[in-house]
Amino acid sequence: MNDQYYTADPSSESKPVPCAFPYRGHGLNFMTDAGVFSKGELDQGTRLLLDALPELSGDVLDLGCGWGAIGVSIAKANPACRVVMADVNRRALQLSRDNLERNKTTAEVIESDGMAAVLDRSFDAVITNPPIRAGKQVIYKMFADSAAHLKQGGALYLVIRKQQGAESCVKYLKTLFGEVEKLDKSGGFWVLKASEPLGGENTNDL
Repeated sequence: MNDQYYTADPSSESKPVPCAFPYRGHGLNFMTDAGVFSKGELDQGTRLLLDALPELSGDVLDLGCGWGAIGVSIAKANPACRVVMADVNRRALQLSRDNLERNKTTAEVIESDGMAAVLDRSFDAVITNPPIRAGKQVIYKMFADSAAHLKQGGALYLVIRKQQGAESCVKYLKTLFGEVEKLDKSGGFWVLKASEPLGGENTNDL
């Protein structure tokens, strides 16, 4: 299949499929589609990531938002947050807009290749289930850009499969952040929190 979820305009035929799940006392309903990550279900990694998140406040970036599972959940459970949802996939972005409306909550939805469209901003939290299939160069740049655009006390939260490079990911994150914690290790996934950015970008050291 050459129609990847991290391309701007998926060529696969649109076949919308609903998805519903609870999050912190809220029953959430979504529409998903072909050409967007995790059609028809909340994937296990995102579920673990959402469950591991603390109560959030301030400016929050859902980086690679897909159909909106993370951003919509955070906006609904943390109404004081100013949530930005960013993705390169235009079909995903429209789904996110529709899913925000469907769940009666609000966020800013932005077309962005990684963090390219938000590099003039800073965030209290960046949250991502990174597009592993896009390659290490792509996702490591997402991590480096996150480190460079966190506010004082901010953190990057992410989930990655152990078999897809969790250990090397932690090693790389430690070149960007003074503190890297494992919030959860279950089902073959690691949920990580990286904080205290070191102030340097190491995107060439992959």
